[in-house]
Amino acid sequence: MGRIEVICGPMFSGKSEELMRRLKRAEIAKTHFQLFKPSIDNRYSHDEVVSHVGQKMKCVPITTCDAIFNLVGEETSIVAIDEAQFFSAQLLATVVKLVGAGKRVIVAGLDMDSDGIPFGPMGGIMAMAEQVTKLTAVCEACGSDATHTFRKSDIEGQLLVGEHNHYQARCRTHWKGEKGD
Repeated sequence: MGRIEVICGPMFSGKSEELMRRLKRAEIAKTHFQLFKPSIDNRYSHDEVVSHVGQKMKCVPITTCDAIFNLVGEETSIVAIDEAQFFSAQLLATVVKLVGAGKRVIVAGLDMDSDGIPFGPMGGIMAMAEQVTKLTAVCEACGSDATHTFRKSDIEGQLLVGEHNHYQARCRTHWKGEKGD
């Protein structure tokens, strides 16, 4: 029986690390998995998921959601997708199709963009998931739990792949503060 698990939260909350932790457990259990990420995310590596603290795991970079379903082998029990917010709304249909084929699908990504709006397909996937793990980071303004991503740069548009150069983790109180608060 297939199932959907979501790992979400703001930037710097450890989403990719938690995804890789689950996959390392699968490795120990000798369970076959495949890991995918959007090719737009090439911050640290083209063909690896890399956490902000340097943890790495080989993956397949893809440009479309259809590629995931087409590349998943029959022997694969777990399909893992990192940075899912960068995919189109079609990802939800792909995930549902994989679950229908009996796959355990683990999706990691930002639940909200820096404006606090559900990011890409994440809201729909979260609504259909059997399990949602919402992580927090540390607010870079006060040290409290951070639930939001604060964009500190003035670059416009929802899609801006970056790290500390463009973003900070913030609590709700400091999320809408002035640049540098």
